[in-house]
Amino acid sequence: MEFNSSSPNTIRVVSTFASPFEGSPDQNDSSNSSSSRKPLSLWPGMYHSPVTNALWETRSKIFERLLDPPLDAPPQSELLKKTPAESRTSILYNFSTDYILREQYRDPWNEVRIGKLLEDLDALAGTISVKHCSDVDSMTRPLYLVTASVDKMVLKKPISVDTDLKMTGKAAPVNRLCPETEAEKLLYEAAEARNNIRKRKRGEDKREIENGGVNRLEELLAEGRIFCDMPALADRDTILLRDTRLENSLICQPQQRNIHGRIFGGFLMLRAFELAFSTAYAFAGLMPSFLEVDHVNFLRPVDVGDFLRFKSCVLYTEHENTDQPLINVEVVAHVTRPEQRSSEVSNRFYFTFTVRPEAKANNSQFRIRKVVPATEEEARRVLERMDADHLQSINYTCK
Repeated sequence: MEFNSSSPNTIRVVSTFASPFEGSPDQNDSSNSSSSRKPLSLWPGMYHSPVTNALWETRSKIFERLLDPPLDAPPQSELLKKTPAESRTSILYNFSTDYILREQYRDPWNEVRIGKLLEDLDALAGTISVKHCSDVDSMTRPLYLVTASVDKMVLKKPISVDTDLKMTGKAAPVNRLCPETEAEKLLYEAAEARNNIRKRKRGEDKREIENGGVNRLEELLAEGRIFCDMPALADRDTILLRDTRLENSLICQPQQRNIHGRIFGGFLMLRAFELAFSTAYAFAGLMPSFLEVDHVNFLRPVDVGDFLRFKSCVLYTEHENTDQPLINVEVVAHVTRPEQRSSEVSNRFYFTFTVRPEAKANNSQFRIRKVVPATEEEARRVLERMDADHLQSINYTCK
């Protein structure tokens, strides 16, 4: 195949992103000073939503130092006291007037793509964390910050893509955060309570199954055994957990990296959400409606070139509210290394969906099936998730 750049039929492809060569729009300009050129390794990945791009282009001194710290710079040593107001950041999506922005976020039902918002929220949280943890000394090396977990995000109503949207981020309670207002103090106390519950649960889960949870485990497994041993007699409104599974995989590309050169956490959340949505759709047979994401774990970093596999399933369903049955979906990301015959879990994501009321109204035969585990390992995962959801609901109700 021959390429002739001078042919009148040749279409030149140009980048729509900012150039790492600062100071001149022409990358081929030999007069461009080498001192204004950043090494490509210090330029963030090209995986940008409009929000992540906007956050980067603020080009504050904090982010400049984060990308290119002084040689042999000492780490930050002085811990400062900062208020939530010092790191509070808001983002405004001008959907009502910006057609291109609207198209970038539109889903097939004229609502905002939730996966894109999760991606943006991860970038926003990172910006707030850097602001809060940074000192004012331009000669120190900034802290290396990564997403550790997401506690809970609830969608209270669908978000139309035709109206403007504003997201306000609040600084998370970290070392030496000094809440000032009553609202900030309440948020601080609630976050501390959730953190204490999380720590306590780590040791309680195993003890509960050993002491009193055995009966619950056996009850779950009893239904699954009927499916495995006597499938003709199994309840037709029930399905095995393993029969709800979906999976996809990808090779992580340089364009998906963050400013640290690793895969952007928001990208992982986007991919996990879209697989979870597909899982709920295939399971229910009707269009799902997203309700919340619970307790996302970032267990290990994901690097450029990693072979990443996402595996999803419906863990369990809830039928207490017949108008809004709940579908709880688990997505687990694995970094797989075929050469080493190894696979490690990098992330766990938990999403809750229901079914769109208008879709359910048009199908009088609609029903959400009960999901049952077939193995002890599956049953333990279901019980752990049920208990975690129960504790979180109690905590948020108390708030």
